[in-house]
Amino acid sequence: MNHPDIKELKIKAVGIRKDILSMLTAAGSGHTGGSLSMVEILVALYYYKLKHKPSEPNWKERDRFLLSKGHGAPALYAVLADRGYFSKDKLLTLRKLGSQLQGHPQIGLPGIEISSGSLGQGLSISNGMALGLRLDKINSRIYCLMGDGETNEGQVWEAAMTASHYKLDNVCAIIDHNKLQIDGFCCEIKDMGSFMHKWQDFGWNAIEADGHDPEDLMKALDAAEKFKGKPTVIIAHTVKGKGVSFVENKVNWHGVAPKKEEYERAIKELDAELSKL
Repeated sequence: MNHPDIKELKIKAVGIRKDILSMLTAAGSGHTGGSLSMVEILVALYYYKLKHKPSEPNWKERDRFLLSKGHGAPALYAVLADRGYFSKDKLLTLRKLGSQLQGHPQIGLPGIEISSGSLGQGLSISNGMALGLRLDKINSRIYCLMGDGETNEGQVWEAAMTASHYKLDNVCAIIDHNKLQIDGFCCEIKDMGSFMHKWQDFGWNAIEADGHDPEDLMKALDAAEKFKGKPTVIIAHTVKGKGVSFVENKVNWHGVAPKKEEYERAIKELDAELSKL
């Protein structure tokens, strides 16, 4: 697989963030913080690791990406449009009546594998897909992006045990570990302790990565693909609201869209970041 230029990926990430902010501002609602925190994860997947064909979304041999934290849909939509799954003109229809780009992903939009948004279900679905691929002797992988607050759900750990039991090494879970959830800091709502140790105790290969460093994420994704006999989880350390100073690490931006003045301020910050690359 071609190794993309790191500078180009960083520039791409800034562009995706600008698209996210445009979509959310036009919609007047949506999840700003959690969409911005996962950008580099998606960039590393869709511009480097994933085996996929935008011109043939249902290609049988494709890798599958499942967005379990469905409220991060604006980030996924922006990346899918940029990769050519559908026209970028659709982005500004986010959350509009009749649009395919709803607040949470829905099957029917090219590139969307599952309808998600009810948290805790993505990893279970990943297991089912992985077992199906094994039965069909298809050498494809499943990537499932979850939120760290989402791992409070008991179903996540049932799925973790199932994946370990069946040695589903074609499953790679990625945790957007931005340390915040809807009601506050994750450690204050329900302290999960050491993610690394917890996943290892559940029989997984666990890797930590800088969730805003494309190169570090690509190395982690390569290591996950090479590891055999166990599923792998990548714990990607991120910042909620990354790229916009007044949104970063602020819990009140969990389900809030920027107003016009905030949008303009955010775009100026991103343009300034772009000029440094």
